[in-house]
Amino acid sequence: METRYTHSPEDIRHYSTEQLRKEFLVESIFVPGEVRLTYTHNDRMIFGGVTPTDKPLTIELSTELGVTYFLERRELGVINIGGPGSIVIEGTEEPMKKQDGYYIGKETKDLQFKSEDPSNPAKFYTVSVPAHHKYPNVKISIDKIEPMVTGDSATLNHRSIYQYIHPNVCQSCQLQMGYTILTPGSAWNTMPCHTHERRMETYLYFDMKEDTRVFHFMGKPDETKHLVIANEQAAISPSWSIHTGVGSSDYTFIWAMCGENITYNDMDMVPMKELK
Repeated sequence: METRYTHSPEDIRHYSTEQLRKEFLVESIFVPGEVRLTYTHNDRMIFGGVTPTDKPLTIELSTELGVTYFLERRELGVINIGGPGSIVIEGTEEPMKKQDGYYIGKETKDLQFKSEDPSNPAKFYTVSVPAHHKYPNVKISIDKIEPMVTGDSATLNHRSIYQYIHPNVCQSCQLQMGYTILTPGSAWNTMPCHTHERRMETYLYFDMKEDTRVFHFMGKPDETKHLVIANEQAAISPSWSIHTGVGSSDYTFIWAMCGENITYNDMDMVPMKELK
């Protein structure tokens, strides 16, 4: 597990491209047969990929977190973006096809991740945040979510937002997590852009072709910077930063948030004329 520390807007003002990528971009997430996690001190979120092949994988962390097992004081969200697999929770196995998600509550001790076919492994994207209360574990399928359709094809931002871990779907302490799919022909996500001082966010971009890229914008509204992101890479977005992106072709992304509240629309919109 790699640790990333927090930064103020003043810190990044003079960052080079290399420095910006080192601090805010996670380039390697899904490695066959491995668990790859990043621990950001922005609201102490842990996120990354679990990619089992010929044997189950578990998340085993204690020294870094000062606990005896991973979810002793945390909750966890999972979405599979790869081949078919399963999650074994306290001895009960649940199948997980692509786009299936799971909310797993605090104090869950026994957790294993499996793939049906090692040559087409499941890719479990996992996000964990501190939790104060144990809520029930809930399996969440994209087929049972009524998407929130927003944006417009005229502004190239028509998209469907699937809220997996959200008060409309299941209870959580502070984790929110979802899946956004852009309509063919649209390229912008979260535009007009916004900030939300009360929570941070991470973005995983995927379902991209090898030679395509997403330009993920960050920074203060009047001092924007960008990260060029390839398939299955993620960006850390602090609470003070805008987060919006545009792709050279179609793409999908998973967003995950934590912080002061779980009100999805608690955000501060940024007028286009204020962007610089």
